[in-house]
Amino acid sequence: MTNKEIHAVTGAFGYSGKYIAQRLLDDGRQVFTLTNSLHRPNPFGEQVQAFPFHFDEPDKLAASLRGVQVLYNTYWVRFNHDDFGHETAVANTLTLFQAAQKAGVERIVHVSITNPSLDSPLEYFSGKARLEQALIDSGLSYAILRPAVLFGKEDILINNIAWMLRHLPIFGVFGDGQYRLQPIYVDDLAQLAVSQGQKRENVTIDAIGPETFTYRDLVATIGKIIGKKRPILSIPAGLGYAVGQIIGQLVNDVLITREEIEGLMAGLLYTPTSPPPEATTKLTNWVARHAATLGQNYTSELARRRERSQAYQSN
Repeated sequence: MTNKEIHAVTGAFGYSGKYIAQRLLDDGRQVFTLTNSLHRPNPFGEQVQAFPFHFDEPDKLAASLRGVQVLYNTYWVRFNHDDFGHETAVANTLTLFQAAQKAGVERIVHVSITNPSLDSPLEYFSGKARLEQALIDSGLSYAILRPAVLFGKEDILINNIAWMLRHLPIFGVFGDGQYRLQPIYVDDLAQLAVSQGQKRENVTIDAIGPETFTYRDLVATIGKIIGKKRPILSIPAGLGYAVGQIIGQLVNDVLITREEIEGLMAGLLYTPTSPPPEATTKLTNWVARHAATLGQNYTSELARRRERSQAYQSN
């Protein structure tokens, strides 16, 4: 591969896409981004040009991808909402794959999720499975990365757990809290994505971090490190969802959904695989380095989608 090759990243002004773009720039690649947030501050200045997705005009989307060797796809939505949803995200991503194929893109590095399944009753996991299958069937060279939970400066889940630990006298976990998850540092995921962009063999990789936690232990560990140890109570999932709804209304956001609770309790954010290559950053070490600031402010998913002229908040 040569440094003159063009690499396209979806959402480079957002979260994981930003880290992938930075890694590519560090490698001397020519990078542009496809985004729905053209007016969000560009952290890369003139180094990364932005183009709209043009999901509704596939020919324009294909035209923007001509000359691209590798496309890194992070596009997705976390939950269904009046303004967006999983079914739309699936349809848009299929359009993106088809446009890439038409444009002659050589390889797609696609960010999926642990334990996707076409048979899953949860739209998040079944939708991701549909996209994986479509990419495999496309005939394009691909690398499918399956992270569980991402953490980093722009993270939502870990930050908001810390925020609740700072503001609530107790912390409730759904059921016994013994279901597991394996957080991966967002820059480790980016490093893995960029390394896979340099290859051409088809692979599917469980992109998990070096530490495994039960949800109860994750909360307790974060509380201990930031100096906010709280009693942790087991509560029914329905009650936990109701409390989440109340907190969500107070912060004008969706704190958690029923599907997210079901997926978490079903152990879908855990996979019994060997440690992934290049994922070396421990969540415990990262939280310790950011203990003074983590959770000081609530991070809103909806605010990020509504306020597309603002940069993502760093924790």
